[in-house]
Amino acid sequence: METTDRLITYKKQTEYHIPVLLDESVEGLKIKPFGIYVDATFGGGGHSRAIIDMLNDKGKLFAFDRDADSEANAIDDQRFTFVRGDFRFMSNFLRYHGVGAVDGIIADLGVSSHHFDDSTRGFSFRYEDATLDMRMNNRAGMTAADVINNYDAERLAELFYRYGELTCSRKMAAALVAARSIEPVVSVSRLMSVLAPFKGKEPANRFLAKAFQAIRLEVNGEIEALEEFLFQTPQLLKPDGRLVVISYHSLEDRLVKNFIKTGTIDGQADTDIYGNRSAPLKPIGKPVTPKASETAANPRSRSAKMRIGEKQTINKNII
Repeated sequence: METTDRLITYKKQTEYHIPVLLDESVEGLKIKPFGIYVDATFGGGGHSRAIIDMLNDKGKLFAFDRDADSEANAIDDQRFTFVRGDFRFMSNFLRYHGVGAVDGIIADLGVSSHHFDDSTRGFSFRYEDATLDMRMNNRAGMTAADVINNYDAERLAELFYRYGELTCSRKMAAALVAARSIEPVVSVSRLMSVLAPFKGKEPANRFLAKAFQAIRLEVNGEIEALEEFLFQTPQLLKPDGRLVVISYHSLEDRLVKNFIKTGTIDGQADTDIYGNRSAPLKPIGKPVTPKASETAANPRSRSAKMRIGEKQTINKNII
């Protein structure tokens, strides 16, 4: 099946989220029909369905998602197990299910189309009347409004700079502190009006996307969760097992790139006294981005970048 046809098929199956780089990611997993696989970010289940289609009756797939809404997309198949939980706790959940090692793990990071299109969740600046929530698990944890109204100026500036790469972060933080002293900032429209003066020459949509991304990453602890997830993968993967990660912004992609290449988050490889690198994974191929046909069918895939790592059977890397 061609990529565009497959995208149309999966879009008909679920409007929750259109799977990105579907063919490329499934191919990257190098699926064994009898293997055990993990979809760490189930969402609408598009990647999971493609994996299930390639398994025989001995194969198994475990899918994780912390958003209660995603459970409605669970696949009715004896080979499939849905785990309502954060992928940062992947090892514990798999151990509970009696699984110690798997043949492949896929993670499609970021926010699903469902989150962006739900006007009640506050993920998108398209819905100006929405309350600032932004929680992926909307039954627990702090909201975006909590962050904006309770963090001090220094902490707000840090998150805008680190997660949004916004150079005017200190001025943005100061403006929010001043605005909330008059009235709490709890709606999307109010947040937009406070931040609007700081967009500079950048297109408004791009500036707001960065600001909203920064707040969302903080609310959901996405970077910390990604780091914890990555560190678990070498221990879970069988020799020659594959890790496939799709990211959507440079901060995530840099972490994934560093980890696959060196086994560390900062990209500095650990070595033994002989200079041998201890990186447990090896990069497979170059980063993969969507084809023009996919971005035309699904514009939200434009910023996607996929990297593949393979568990090494022995450490062959020498500095």
